[in-house]
Amino acid sequence: MAKPLHIAIIYNEPTVETSEGRIFASKAGISHETSSEWTSQARKEGKIDLSEVGVIEQKEDIQSALQSLGYETSMFNMSDDLDRFLAYLKAMQPDIIFNMVESLGDEAIHEMHVAGIYELLEFSYTGAGPLTLGTCLNKARTKEILSYNGIPTARFLLVNDIAELSADDLKLHFPVIVKPSQEDASVGIENDSIVYNFTDVHERVKFVLEQFQQPVLIEEYIDGRELNVAILGNENATVLPISEIDFSGLPGDKPKIVTYDAKWMEGTDEYEGTKGICPAKLPLEVEEQVKEISLKAYRLMECRDYARVDLRLSKENKPYVLEVNPNPDLSNDAGFFRSAKTSGLSYAELIGVIVGFAVERYKAMKGIVIDQS
Repeated sequence: MAKPLHIAIIYNEPTVETSEGRIFASKAGISHETSSEWTSQARKEGKIDLSEVGVIEQKEDIQSALQSLGYETSMFNMSDDLDRFLAYLKAMQPDIIFNMVESLGDEAIHEMHVAGIYELLEFSYTGAGPLTLGTCLNKARTKEILSYNGIPTARFLLVNDIAELSADDLKLHFPVIVKPSQEDASVGIENDSIVYNFTDVHERVKFVLEQFQQPVLIEEYIDGRELNVAILGNENATVLPISEIDFSGLPGDKPKIVTYDAKWMEGTDEYEGTKGICPAKLPLEVEEQVKEISLKAYRLMECRDYARVDLRLSKENKPYVLEVNPNPDLSNDAGFFRSAKTSGLSYAELIGVIVGFAVERYKAMKGIVIDQS
């Protein structure tokens, strides 16, 4: 019997500030089950980004799935020590890398650089390549590419310096949403992100510039429904059942958007009031249009293996692409698996399909036939 393929699960666990310095979140006892009161205080003090905590449980689920499929696995927790990282790759020589890295040194842009290391060392790995990861992280550049190619997205303005912002230049219809242009997982999106006049735009842009030290995206707010479209595959990519964020549980004074709290802060009104529903109930012609637009966006951004396209659907049922998310969250309670499950896939089957794409690339790279029986 052939030796099973060795798959290295490489991830970056967030760290938290303690009296003894920064330590990994899991060692501090932080997880999805940690009380919302503790995590809320931790976030307010700038100690941790809860959007990254899910990796603690997710890596275990992925490892169990891969082992159930007959693969040999190992895990590696990224840190700022690149020498240690390179030594691991050299020593272990994994056949495939299941790439879960979302940042390095608390900088999201380094996600693309880690994938670049895989490329330079000629490792086969899951998910998108460096260019796609870097481009999709830049929300404004993604919107430029989509708009140029006829894909509807909300009109926007990118602000690099508060001195550049004037009422005359803001040729957008209110209300608008103001957010960091190079973050994911709803980082930097709060209820106050929706603004209705130039004075408040100015204040919010100033806040985001100071808080995140990056250009600020101002875009017209699309009042309507929010849809998540999961896509799986490459040449013959499959659009999975569309999922919708149900805002009906939100208090009337909260805007119908997916804020950071809605995604990560258990116990808040936003978290409890936003629920995923799959499949979304859409008129057939609208569903087909959403799928067509999403698949086109997936291909334009050169996504690979799996990605999620987020859209807003106006009250007139016109879809607008918000962003394209390569390598989205694969937690068993996240939106991507919700769509996969609705399509009939178990969690292990989904992970098997994703890693299977990297196995195909491994075969092509090595020019050999792999017997997985």
